[in-house]
Amino acid sequence: MCYDDDATPPVASTGTPVTSGPLTLTSADGTRLAAYLAVPERPAGAGVVVIPDNRGLAPFYERLTVRLAEHGHPAIAYDHFGRTAGPSTEGRGGDFPRMEDYAALTRSRQQDDMTAALGRLREFGGTQVALGFCMGGRLAFFASEPRFGLAGVVGFYGHPGIAGPYGPGPAQHAADLSAPVLGLFGGADEGIPESAVKEFGDALTTAGVEHEFVVYPGAPHGFFDVRNDEHADACADAWRRVLAFLDRPGPGRPGPGQVG
Repeated sequence: MCYDDDATPPVASTGTPVTSGPLTLTSADGTRLAAYLAVPERPAGAGVVVIPDNRGLAPFYERLTVRLAEHGHPAIAYDHFGRTAGPSTEGRGGDFPRMEDYAALTRSRQQDDMTAALGRLREFGGTQVALGFCMGGRLAFFASEPRFGLAGVVGFYGHPGIAGPYGPGPAQHAADLSAPVLGLFGGADEGIPESAVKEFGDALTTAGVEHEFVVYPGAPHGFFDVRNDEHADACADAWRRVLAFLDRPGPGRPGPGQVG
């Protein structure tokens, strides 16, 4: 889990009116899942599908969709656990997610759920970018595959390599990827060694995939939270880079990059 219920994404001050609220999506297998949509009064940039961490649709991700919409980006976040926990996030206790919730997750099911969210997002036109965190960051990297039709993907502390029971990661599938990648990592993240980040970067370079990686020295997993005063600079810089990635012509196309 990256974020507790009080976690807060960077606050926007654009004054852009935003309409936001919960909705229910239907995945390819008929599963109904919770989601949260935020739409600016005048959409003016890439739509963003927000892929949560392994806790699912926590309040942080709902707040993040609003922050993105305040910058002109229609944004939708969705839950991972509709198959076992139902199409609502209400009343989830401290023991959630449970083992049975995790056991129902497969990459293909998660990608079907993301596709359902993208379908709703595409109603607003323009192009789309995936933005994921932790488990969602790993899924965002995989979403660089051309079949998803994204203009780019952004992953916060998504493990890019072979990770325990999850098997080969985006680094091992780099030849299948195509959309530009922005990766943001904490240098003190014990779960993601810098060697794994470098391996991913090298694999993307070999595959000819545009990418930019930034590793923030001393920053832990989950540093993207404005309450974390110690790593406020990393949080602010990461937010600036995300917005710049979304606003580039294309949009979402960084220049070729290396591990920072």
